[in-house]
Amino acid sequence: MAEISSLGYLCIASRELASWEQFAVDILGLMVGDRGDDGCLALRMDDLEQRILIQPGGDEDLVAAGWQFETADALARFADGLNTRGVYLQRGDEALCASRRVEQLLHCTDPDGIRHEFSFGPAYSPTPFRSRLLRGGFVTGDLGVGHYVSAAGDYKKTIEFHRDTMGLRVSDHIRAPLMTPHGEIPFDATFFHTATGRHHSFATAAIPFPKRIHHIMVEVSNFNDVGLAYDRCLAAGVPIMMGLGHHPNDGMFSFYAISPSGFAIEFGHGGAVVDDATWSVRSYSQLSDWGHAAPTS
Repeated sequence: MAEISSLGYLCIASRELASWEQFAVDILGLMVGDRGDDGCLALRMDDLEQRILIQPGGDEDLVAAGWQFETADALARFADGLNTRGVYLQRGDEALCASRRVEQLLHCTDPDGIRHEFSFGPAYSPTPFRSRLLRGGFVTGDLGVGHYVSAAGDYKKTIEFHRDTMGLRVSDHIRAPLMTPHGEIPFDATFFHTATGRHHSFATAAIPFPKRIHHIMVEVSNFNDVGLAYDRCLAAGVPIMMGLGHHPNDGMFSFYAISPSGFAIEFGHGGAVVDDATWSVRSYSQLSDWGHAAPTS
């Protein structure tokens, strides 16, 4: 079965499109793409027409993850592989492909209710990406949009779907106690990468959370942009879920801000890229080796 190249885009349903635009552009440093007639907000991180799509809707959650293939043949071979496992993909119509800015799209839904859209042929913008805020840029390209972490309804089934059905590769695990406002709880997370090797394009955790996802991560190339974005959050009164800190498994220096939809955006720098020839799957006993503390007031 052909392997997924990268996580190409993410689609969120929200009523808070104006708040999302302000947050994405004025805090995170993204750029608004072309405005269509469908009422959606297309957000750019690079020279593609969109990487994050906010569509009108009441979910206030991730509704679709867009997985990218390099060729139509690779997408067809992937679909054939899923068919042999009893998973039959539906073909996206012309309107859906136009909304996602791709040539072709197939989709199915995972055990947590997130739709997975498998596509090729992303559209490139005629206008170069320029952030008003960043000193560097976003780390995308072959590595994709970033990552998202789901709060699994059935942790075992979610792992099996992404590993055994979709063919994502396990990067590592974190199994550690986690402090919450209600005390310490056990935390178990599994991290997955695609063929191009971003440490994780997807992770899932056995953790109570009121959304399908806990957070989305976007990565920047300049270390200073993390601190500058953190300062912008504080100045604008954006709620912080976890302050500046460092993860031992992927090496990410980051913080977590609460998005207009209520889940977090991790804004980070320095994430590892997996080389499967030399990589060893490990289990870590810390979510963070320093920092990432919740605000005290």
